Amino acid sequence: MTTTESPALPSASPLPTSDVTTVPRIQPIFRLIRTLHRFLPLLPIVVAVLVWHLLTSHDVVAWVRFDKLPSPAQVATSLLTQLESGLFYGHVLASLRRILAGFALAAVSGVLIGIAVGRSRKVAALLRPLVEVARPIPAIALVPIAILLFPTSEQGIVFITFFAAFFPVTVGTIHAMKTLPGVWTDAARTLGASRRQVLVHVVLPGAMPAIFSGLSVSMGVAWICVISAEMISGQFGVGYWTWMSYSLLDYAGVMTGMLTIGALGFGTSWLIERVGRKVNRWLPGEGTA
Repeated sequence: MTTTESPALPSASPLPTSDVTTVPRIQPIFRLIRTLHRFLPLLPIVVAVLVWHLLTSHDVVAWVRFDKLPSPAQVATSLLTQLESGLFYGHVLASLRRILAGFALAAVSGVLIGIAVGRSRKVAALLRPLVEVARPIPAIALVPIAILLFPTSEQGIVFITFFAAFFPVTVGTIHAMKTLPGVWTDAARTLGASRRQVLVHVVLPGAMPAIFSGLSVSMGVAWICVISAEMISGQFGVGYWTWMSYSLLDYAGVMTGMLTIGALGFGTSWLIERVGRKVNRWLPGEGTA
């Protein structure tokens, strides 16, 4: 009896040693690249501070004079001193209270009026000319009027902030109403939706990206005007404190006030952007951003 030998199966060839050892070595490099990518937004700030330090330390005088400008170290010392003072936080809270009050009033009224003007021809005929006439007026030019109208400077500054933030929101909402695809509302009405349902479930969600763009712009404009109003007629606030530092020739304090304004403006704009991403998560890329 003869037996047949089965052919031997080819054995799997082992991976090259170089390929096995290369993968663990590459992983730390990828981790380092991801870490550097996270800190990439800080690079322009670091470069700006470094250039600022070099110009002030060498007393550079060209078209612009840097010999009188405080150095980053002096500004950092002034900032640390102010952070230990309760009066500084009082000025910050005063500015935040004014900006939030004026911005909230502008956001609510601007969105409502923008929707009414964009959706109704009669309302547009009544209000659009008034909006277009008042929009070019600089809000800071209303300081004398605000002093005459309101009994306290606090109310006047909130009014100026409201006036400055109102128009970007209103105009952005009007344009959102005009550019909204008509097929969306037509399809909703065909399916039996009422006017209220179309407004709540179709018009508002579709207009939210443009509305939040207007809100972001209005927040920046509002900060400019509230600081200017505090410098002119305020008795407290970051703008008032910055102007008083200039009057006392405390230039490091002036730079500290400017940095504080920038940080507050960045924080409020970032908050609006985060809320906008949550609201507009149906847009491509917003939900995962």
